[in-house]
Amino acid sequence: MQIVDTLFTGRPEESRSEREDRCYDLLDSLSVEYFRVDHEHADTIADCELVEGLLGCHICKNLFLTNRQQTDFYLLIMPGEKPFKTKLLSRQIGSARLSFGTPEQMEQYLDTAPGSASVLGLMNDRENTVRLLVDRDLLEEPFFGCHPCRNTSSLRFRTSDLFERILPATHHEPTFVELPWEVE
Repeated sequence: MQIVDTLFTGRPEESRSEREDRCYDLLDSLSVEYFRVDHEHADTIADCELVEGLLGCHICKNLFLTNRQQTDFYLLIMPGEKPFKTKLLSRQIGSARLSFGTPEQMEQYLDTAPGSASVLGLMNDRENTVRLLVDRDLLEEPFFGCHPCRNTSSLRFRTSDLFERILPATHHEPTFVELPWEVE
């Protein structure tokens, strides 16, 4: 992957896609300081490894999930290198077996596409349909890394800003979960 080897402060000078610009508008309206790296498409955590080095933080894994009946929807954010087993999460949140939501559902509720899922997409879920699940290990990190709802840029801001400013502005209360680093 080719990366622009520049760490930018704040939003790009030129306008981007409407969904990406909304992310910058939200962060700016909340006076959240953030840094940005622009790069080629980074659809997976492995694609993000070079970006993480420049950002100086890890980009978390964002999984859009639904229950078997497709009546409940979740956005799970967790450390990128941590393995994920639906069975372990399902037990903690008291849900039927979980699976990945469809691209259409992700578009409908978060206004984003697979590979670009982001906690910032919760600003588009005005009906609070999506329940935010946060792996507790993310609380130990001073900085939080994510895409601005488009996987050609990555952002870094303080983890405290996520929980104290951004999530309250989106009206989403996190549910904390504990997922193991090693799965049997």
